[in-house]
Formats: sequence, structure tokens, C-alpha cells
Amino acid sequence: MAQVLLILAHPLEDSFCAAIAARAAAALTARGDAVDVLDLYREDFDPHLSRSERLRYYTDQPDHSAVADQIRRLQAADKVVLVFPQWWFNMPAILKGYFDRVFQPGVAFDHTPGYGQIRPRLTSLQAVLAVSTLGSARWVSALFMGHPVDRQLRRGIVGACAPQARFRKLTCYNTEKIDAERRERFLKRVERTAATL
Repeated sequence: MAQVLLILAHPLEDSFCAAIAARAAAALTARGDAVDVLDLYREDFDPHLSRSERLRYYTDQPDHSAVADQIRRLQAADKVVLVFPQWWFNMPAILKGYFDRVFQPGVAFDHTPGYGQIRPRLTSLQAVLAVSTLGSARWVSALFMGHPVDRQLRRGIVGACAPQARFRKLTCYNTEKIDAERRERFLKRVERTAATL
């Protein structure tokens, strides 16, 4: 049995992202995993990196006090599932703020002498699954934008802080235009992927 942290970043309870998170949680629970759902909007997570947090970012005593619960939940996880929409070809500000505030030095990574390449700390994290929705077509994200969220998560965050973790990403494109049948096909794909995470 694995401990899974499922992070949902969408303000609407009846959104497609909420349905995706529910399906993923059900698939993980069905296979015996313990799922901790962190709904950033429902839990009123504050994405603002505070002055104190930033001032102590490069000290031997970073300020983790305001996000201690989120850090505990992250460090307890064997696997992480992220569910979020892409707005302006990026993750919502609340999710970016989560990474800014929770993935701090002493938690997700350590600085190295001279502030070169960081040293990863999330070494027990086995897998990360990112599931997102996007209003644009796949070709727009790929050819015009270069899949910015995929690169940011795969290389800049997971690759830097948990390089041993298997990273997978599913994106539902043209989300506003899809019909119920295509929605259900994507939800089943989420279920299958979560079940093999």
C-alpha cells in the first residue's frame, strides 16, 4: 500500500478537474492505496510567498512554519498526483504558489556550495502523475508553446527535487469543446493510469 498525496487546484467543485481528481482517488483507493486529498482552494491555501519565507530562503534556518502541515503531507507521500487546469499555458497561481512555498530549501532540495545545482531531498518519492486540462488543441501546446507546463514540472520541479520519481502526464486538450463521451474516455484513461502509478 502506498501513501498518495492528490493535489487538486481548481476553484469550482463541479469542474472537470474535480471529476478527474475523484476518479483518480477512487482508482487509487480501489487498489489499496491511502489517498490524502489536498484541495488547495477548499483548504484556502495561501499561495503568497511571505517576506519572512523569502528572507530566510538562503539561511540555515528556512521559515517553514506557515506551511508545516503541507510539508508534513508531502513528506509522508510515496506518490503525488496533481490535477489542475492550464490557464494561459501555465498552472493556476495557487498551484505555482504551492511549489514556491512548500518546495523550499530543507524540504524539497538543499542548496549546494556556491549555489550551483541544487541537491534533491524528495528522495523517497516514487512517482508523480500530473493530469491537466487545456482549452487549446494539442498542436498549439506542442508546436506553438513547446509544452511549457510539461517542461516546468518534468525538468524544473520533479526532475530537480525528485529525479528518481517516475513522471507521467496526461492532458485533455480542447476541453471546452469535448462531449460527454470523450470526457468519459479521458476519465477512464485517468483511472487506468492511476491504477498503475
